[in-house]
Amino acid sequence: MARQLDEQIAGRFAVGRRLRVLDVGMGQGTQALRLARAGHQVTGVERAATMIAAAREALAGQPEGIRERMRIVEGDGRDTGVHFLPGSFDVVLCHGVLMYVEEPDPLLAGLARMLAPGGLLSLVVRNGDALALRPGLHGDWAGALASFDTVNYRNRLGLDVRADRLATLTAKLAGIGAPLHTWYGVRVFTDTASDGAPAPAGLDALLAAEERAGRTDPYRAVAALLHLCGVRG
Repeated sequence: MARQLDEQIAGRFAVGRRLRVLDVGMGQGTQALRLARAGHQVTGVERAATMIAAAREALAGQPEGIRERMRIVEGDGRDTGVHFLPGSFDVVLCHGVLMYVEEPDPLLAGLARMLAPGGLLSLVVRNGDALALRPGLHGDWAGALASFDTVNYRNRLGLDVRADRLATLTAKLAGIGAPLHTWYGVRVFTDTASDGAPAPAGLDALLAAEERAGRTDPYRAVAALLHLCGVRG
């Protein structure tokens, strides 16, 4: 996903330009820190205290120049309008958040308002068109059958959450003025891997295969996650 995001940034903005980046639901700050290291000015929004603590600890270990380029705001992603003026950012990330939001439309609209004209919106969501694949590959036939006609599922943390279908999100992005520019699949071949497992042998080849599949039909359509990139008109 990071490679996909870098591709979109490189294709849309001048080389060397310091971008204003907003990472909504930044978690432990992995992408926020990575972009700050690349020279961008990054603001991360997160409401979970444990994640904020982890992000601050990681930030504290960075050189001073990187620490100065990143700030952390404690808050809910649905309240971006409380903290920031419209059009304040060139890039807005919202990765792995929508599945926890029962009604995502206000959140999406708020994210689009944060973008300057021509700005990039990067969403990572659970693929609602491929929910049956994981239980099917595990031989859970009843679970696979039950997954075809729903966007609701139970994740690996045991939480009841929701997925998004590509066609539905495409229409929503058009409706909020940040129409879909391109999309990728994420975790095409590796979705059944155990969480926390050590990096496998041949990691470079694995990543190359995932990256190729994530941009190639029909593989990307059955990925566990979708990475959608919209552009503010």
